[in-house]
Amino acid sequence: MKRAIITGGTSGIGLATAKIFLAKKFSCVLVGRNPARFEKIKKELGGNFEFISADVRRVEECEKIISRAVEIFGGVDVLINSAGIYHEGAITSTDEKTFDDIFSTNVKGTFFITRAAVGELIKSRGAIVNVASDAGLKGNYFCAAYSASKGAIVAFTKSLALELANFPVRVNCVAPGDILTPLTLNQLKNSGGTVEELAKFYPLGRIGTAEEVAKAIYFLASESSSFITGAVLSVDGGLTC
Repeated sequence: MKRAIITGGTSGIGLATAKIFLAKKFSCVLVGRNPARFEKIKKELGGNFEFISADVRRVEECEKIISRAVEIFGGVDVLINSAGIYHEGAITSTDEKTFDDIFSTNVKGTFFITRAAVGELIKSRGAIVNVASDAGLKGNYFCAAYSASKGAIVAFTKSLALELANFPVRVNCVAPGDILTPLTLNQLKNSGGTVEELAKFYPLGRIGTAEEVAKAIYFLASESSSFITGAVLSVDGGLTC
């Protein structure tokens, strides 16, 4: 049985990804900062899974996640970096704390949990899938810090794919557009927008679902993509065409 670690695994894209990997008979470690949230969703899950409460913004906790996952399941075959936060606002209204929170979660967390996992992934000849964003490919209005953090994930993915290719460990990322998740609904609530208004920007006429992104993540982690590394797979209904 293969083993996956999924950060941000208790909501949104991470939770949808956990459900697919568990259905595919993976043993999964779900990582999140909120044990209470895990208690609410664990009945939705079937299969072999464990939860680790940790904050990927802290390097020592990234290392503990990997050591604990190895202790539980004996190794790591797939790392999914889905933990992330979103922030909207003009550059003039983005303070240092907000900037640091975005980069600590979206970039630092991804970097250091990956660093901690690389040794195990080399042993298993495994795969890494990072979650970027359409904002990391083309930028979006009034979210410069978030867009910069997701652009960093795209560059990190491509660079690490070259670094690990000889082992071989494959490294890819998905770049979702707007996805129907609690994070997006909260964003719309704060801005006074609606899902229907947002859908008008998309060539396919709707926004995506977390399950659609999760399916793309599973593809990039599976043997179906065995000759793909360093790729950025847009899951955005044609938004970045």
